[in-house]
Amino acid sequence: MVNKTTADELATMLEEDERFTLVDTRPEESYEAWHVPGAENVPYDPQEGLSESTADRVAELADGGPLVAICGKGLSSTPFAFDLEAHGFEEVSVVEGGMEDWSEVYEVVPIETPHEDLMVRQLQRRAKGCLGYVVGSREANEAAVVDVTRQADEFAVAAQASGLAITHVFDTHVHADHVSGGPDLARTLDVPYHLGERAEERDVEYEYEPLADGEVLEVGGVEIEALETPGHTTEMVSYLVDGEYLLTGDTLFVDSVGRTELQFGEADAERGAELLYDSLQSILDLPDDTTVLPGHATVSADGRYETGEPGEPIAARLGDLRESLDLLGLDREAFVERVTSDTPEKPSGYETVIDVNRGTETVGEDEARELETGPNNCAA
Repeated sequence: MVNKTTADELATMLEEDERFTLVDTRPEESYEAWHVPGAENVPYDPQEGLSESTADRVAELADGGPLVAICGKGLSSTPFAFDLEAHGFEEVSVVEGGMEDWSEVYEVVPIETPHEDLMVRQLQRRAKGCLGYVVGSREANEAAVVDVTRQADEFAVAAQASGLAITHVFDTHVHADHVSGGPDLARTLDVPYHLGERAEERDVEYEYEPLADGEVLEVGGVEIEALETPGHTTEMVSYLVDGEYLLTGDTLFVDSVGRTELQFGEADAERGAELLYDSLQSILDLPDDTTVLPGHATVSADGRYETGEPGEPIAARLGDLRESLDLLGLDREAFVERVTSDTPEKPSGYETVIDVNRGTETVGEDEARELETGPNNCAA
């Protein structure tokens, strides 16, 4: 019998190191671009069916153990599983929704704070490496959410689970790798949606309340200060929480810095890199004990985090980054050269994603899922 497995259940199986073989039935080029950690690629065409040689290969991979099949949406993995059953395989499961559902698995990770009132949760969109935040005051039962993804309910539930009501929604910038859920969530809850004041230069059509450099908002007794940190984009803002936790968006990661040509283009990427250099110098003026909480974790093509592990805080002490991240020690000229040379592949459909996040274009759920396929590629 062919069983169904959810993407969340697959994540649990991986975390608990269960014994099973995961088979990805997509074409080789799709598999190579992005796949679940540990998956084996066995391309399968439902029109052609399962050859004896392929069945033998799968049997060798499984070595008598359970099999789990995954593809893009479940369209090829499901007939593949039934073909395996017809060939005598007994323990076969299919991941419902395939890689699209895998792209929407979340972890809610507590960030330790020294103050009883301050609560910080990091939401990790596991497969893409997108990181968002719930920041709140336990005493006031209020929260702000930052860099909300399209699955905004994940943020609402995380806040509610902590007994907090969302009173503000923030984006650090106009994202290029995923559709923001911030405007819709703010509209649903009838609370302010915030961007940096330079978002006006990007012709953002969503209704938002602009934040000037140095402007402070209070969520209960928790202070959130907007700091302009352009470079990845012109309107990029980092948010300093209670003077100790810096939500850096795509300015500074724990293993790299933001790329600059997604907005600026190849011809003007150097100007973006110069802005980014200056922004990083202003961040480095903060105390070494400042905790950097980035907007992304770097995810490799095989679905692994380059730094840290899913379910663990993706964070770093600023003083440690100053010593470990060599990009932060370069002079301006060398930094610009490093950031603008040999840039990685651009995120899938990034130009459309930007237009959606500016409010100048709309897409349906199916197209949004297609646009977000694959890991983020926002680091230089």
